[in-house]
Amino acid sequence: MRSPAHRCRDIERQAGYLQPDQCVPPPPRGTADGMWFIQDGCGIVCGVITWLLVFYAEFVVLFVMLVPSKSLVYSIINGVLFNALAFLALASHFRAMLTDPGAVPKGNATKEFIESLQLKPGQVVYKCPKCCSIKPDRAHHCSVCKRCIRKMDHHCPWVNNCVGEENQKYFVLFTMYIALISLHCLVMVVFHFLYCFEEDWTKCSTFSPPATVILLILLCFEGLLFLIFTSVMFGTQIHSICTDETGIEQLKREERRWAKKTKWMNMKAVFGHPFSIAWLSPFATPDHGKSDPYLYVV
Repeated sequence: MRSPAHRCRDIERQAGYLQPDQCVPPPPRGTADGMWFIQDGCGIVCGVITWLLVFYAEFVVLFVMLVPSKSLVYSIINGVLFNALAFLALASHFRAMLTDPGAVPKGNATKEFIESLQLKPGQVVYKCPKCCSIKPDRAHHCSVCKRCIRKMDHHCPWVNNCVGEENQKYFVLFTMYIALISLHCLVMVVFHFLYCFEEDWTKCSTFSPPATVILLILLCFEGLLFLIFTSVMFGTQIHSICTDETGIEQLKREERRWAKKTKWMNMKAVFGHPFSIAWLSPFATPDHGKSDPYLYVV
């Protein structure tokens, strides 16, 4: 818990102490900056690596295991299932990367905006000195995105974006679908190894036996690694949603100043209302309702 002295540095009770004259009014939002994309070198590299790893798995599954298979039904069922999950995983990654996670308008700590809040005795506002914005409750500043993000959970380099109020659904779906295709890959690798041991190695793949073994071992290592990683991330996100507490709030052990929602209300807030198959679709945009207010009572 933060000390009272630390809180005094973040909370200002009067608009004059916020130094609004130092803040430049935010630029009008037009079509030029309609798409959200973080220009971070590390995040871009990680995002590209993610897609390349999925394409590698796609290549091994199709051309090493399914195409040479003698069972047409086995190849069709597993090919359709794997490609459907891979498509949903990449679509979820795309939406998580290019969706505004809930950025607070930059530079909105202007004199006009503060006066429009009509502060009353006992009401306070939070200001972020880094991006010169009035922060809603549960918002945190991201040093990579250089913005304050509403209900920021963490910044993930693998999606080159923060995980916040507006894109948490897509991140949860991304981790879920990657975990599923990783598990699917591991199961198919096991069956293919058993098939190759029973049959002639030269007939179980269009590649040479050494190349086949290397490709399968690399896919097995990739699938096992990402199955563990994404399963842990998926479980962490679901726990965060059910407890109504973001990763940063758990890490900093911040004092709860908001009304805690039920598990069902949080699930509906993240994935959309009402419960339907759209919860599993990365193309369905959830309705988060009203944003958190700027004013607080202490």
